[in-house]
Amino acid sequence: MPQRIGVIGAGYVGLVTGACLASMGHQVTLRDIDEAKVRMIGDGEPPIHEDGLKQLMHECRDRLRATLDLAEMLEASEIVFIAVDTPPTHSGDADLSRVMTVLDELEQIGATGEHVLVMKSTVPVGTGERVRAELDKRGLESIGYCSNPEFLKEGVAIADFLSPDRVVIGDFRAADGDKVAALYEPLGAPILRTSVPTAEMIKYASNAFLATKISFINEIANVCEEVGADVIEVAEGMGLDARIGPKFLSAGVGFGGSCFPKDVSALKQLAGNSGYHFQLLTSVIEVNELQKRRVVGKLKRHLGDLEGKEIALLGLAFKPGTDDMREASSVVLAARLLAEAASVRAYDPVALEAARHTVRGVEFFDDPWACVTGADAVVLVTEWPEIIGLDWPKVAQVMRGDVLVDGRNALDPADAVAAGFAYEGIGRVAPS
Repeated sequence: MPQRIGVIGAGYVGLVTGACLASMGHQVTLRDIDEAKVRMIGDGEPPIHEDGLKQLMHECRDRLRATLDLAEMLEASEIVFIAVDTPPTHSGDADLSRVMTVLDELEQIGATGEHVLVMKSTVPVGTGERVRAELDKRGLESIGYCSNPEFLKEGVAIADFLSPDRVVIGDFRAADGDKVAALYEPLGAPILRTSVPTAEMIKYASNAFLATKISFINEIANVCEEVGADVIEVAEGMGLDARIGPKFLSAGVGFGGSCFPKDVSALKQLAGNSGYHFQLLTSVIEVNELQKRRVVGKLKRHLGDLEGKEIALLGLAFKPGTDDMREASSVVLAARLLAEAASVRAYDPVALEAARHTVRGVEFFDDPWACVTGADAVVLVTEWPEIIGLDWPKVAQVMRGDVLVDGRNALDPADAVAAGFAYEGIGRVAPS
């Protein structure tokens, strides 16, 4: 049965959640405080880049709308998803100010009725209990609360929502959880019903484990470089073990994005606040930071002093399929190269506009060929198909130098060497 759904926050999670629920036949009202974003959604234009999102919004345009008015959204909804940002503070804790602002607004407008708030935002364990206590204290006892963490991967977020591995729902009252579970039942995925704190912990534990796999394979890659092994084949051999699996065993320049860095740090901080030193996560974070800096060492081995050298970065977003620059490896890499007095040029097929607001001192190019022409070295940072599919022998011809650092192991080392490059992968063995 179609439901009336509200979503507070029309960013990556909120907009994808709203559009997918609308595609399932529900009537969805998005609420955001950014007037330009609301206007774009009203015009059928997604304010973010996510594959398939614009088409999905067009297909369900009669069931998806956006407003600046919280009261208007509440009147048009019964189940309300909260999908606001929870960025890290300087202490490493999650900033819950936007979540608390929602409660302030609910109190100010005198919210009534049998609404169920559903937390999609990633929040520390204990947040749900705090929100429940605040609702009761503010006279909003009738409003229900559930935790329903998201597990969306940018670039394939729509497929992740509509074909999830599992749906996690934590509740204080079974009746509230039942309403949320009913939304997901048509998807046919396993639905795990838990307490609210357990649901909150599942999200952090999942992301922390995946980040740990990435840092582990990056450490293995670094050892492979010392002993002459090939990390691609090592990862394949590991992944064939059903206990390990092949996913998240791709060595590279480190993880980024809106989830892994923030969630790993937040879980480490949460543990510390509780009196437990989560030593493993300290190492995961350290390895990830050092991995980005190893690229500079590779460049120095070939070019010596980097002062005045022209370094081209191909790919800026933290992963293909998105324009998200949050915690992108390119940001750290560009900063380190600039600190070495190198000249940095950069290209990305989608994220250039976002990068201009994030990275300073870099020359941006709309065309990859203009970016690589005359460069002393090229670093493949994001494995966009448009970048992998370049005519690499031609790239070698238009460069001034011959150094290619494949930061995602996206190219064949033998082909790169045959094209004339001095090739450096991550844990790869290049033919001599």
